[in-house]
Amino acid sequence: MITISHRLKLFAILLFGLGFFYLIAYVDLLTPMEEFSPFSFDEDPLLAVLNSTFPSDSSATNTNETETAAALFSPLGSFEAQNQSLPYCPVTPPNLIGPIKVWLDTPSISDINKLYPDLENGGHGHPIDCKARHKVAIIIPYRDRQTQLQILLHNLHAFLRKQQIDYSIFIVEQIANQTFNRAKLMNVGFIEALKLYNWQCFVFHDVDLLPEDDRNLYTCPEQPRHMSVLIDKFKYQLPYSSLFGGISALTRQQLEKINGFSNDYWGWGGEDDDLSTRVTINGYKITRYPGNIAKYKMIKHKQEKSNPVNNCRYKLMKKTRIRFRKDGLSNCNYKIINSTREHLYTHFVVDLLEKESRERLHAFN
Repeated sequence: MITISHRLKLFAILLFGLGFFYLIAYVDLLTPMEEFSPFSFDEDPLLAVLNSTFPSDSSATNTNETETAAALFSPLGSFEAQNQSLPYCPVTPPNLIGPIKVWLDTPSISDINKLYPDLENGGHGHPIDCKARHKVAIIIPYRDRQTQLQILLHNLHAFLRKQQIDYSIFIVEQIANQTFNRAKLMNVGFIEALKLYNWQCFVFHDVDLLPEDDRNLYTCPEQPRHMSVLIDKFKYQLPYSSLFGGISALTRQQLEKINGFSNDYWGWGGEDDDLSTRVTINGYKITRYPGNIAKYKMIKHKQEKSNPVNNCRYKLMKKTRIRFRKDGLSNCNYKIINSTREHLYTHFVVDLLEKESRERLHAFN
């Protein structure tokens, strides 16, 4: 016989069950609205960066009206759409062998073109049988190094193709009769490359360094990476622990947070240490592959007269913590004199507006 107390217990259980059922139904009803509400999406981050972070005045735009950014890279958008149906490439590329041969011969550009017929114009390479996990822009600051450039292109495309990344090589060339400014050229490369494609990772690459091991992946981890750890010129030893020069890899978000490179290092020296300070004071750590992987050979060259030692570098470096918020991507003034899409690379010729920039530097200090 069921007692009154038993009936009360059964009734309580029934009420609890009904309440739980309605709670689940209510949560299920809310969840799609939260995930797919048309009002919950942020502005396209690429458009936001280009519209707000970088200068909008005419000094930072492409003055070559015959080839705009959209015309340069119109195939990339269609490539990305076509690539959606492919499976992702393996996390570890399967064709890496470790130590590789470094070619120091200087084939002509036309001969190098023949070696890589499957490249798309602009120096754009990507895997054809899988979807790349990384979109990487290789930025090379450049002037008067044609021999080194040809050697690098010959080595670099062979090296990158095996890594199954979606990449392009950008040559950012400073016009003559100006003091060379490597760091500002890299800022220009970052800004202009983002106008062409939604790159996730940026590798800033000196023209005279050749990788010696294909396991040295040109991708961006969670922390900024110093790529050129050991170089033959320095007897394959790291000169000092905070070194961040030669070749470095940073994500777009990292570069935006540290405001890119300084624009004010005219001549040789200091800009890499300035970048290292920007990285660390913003809470990042410099990471490195093991030395037996992150090895490079340097192509010999003479010191250029247009790249004298920067005697102001130590004064600037002392003020990096104060200056970095106002000196970098946020105030990078320049003019694009010409832009072309070659088979092996995208080429920007740039006026860095040295006189105006130096006047602004003196006023700032």
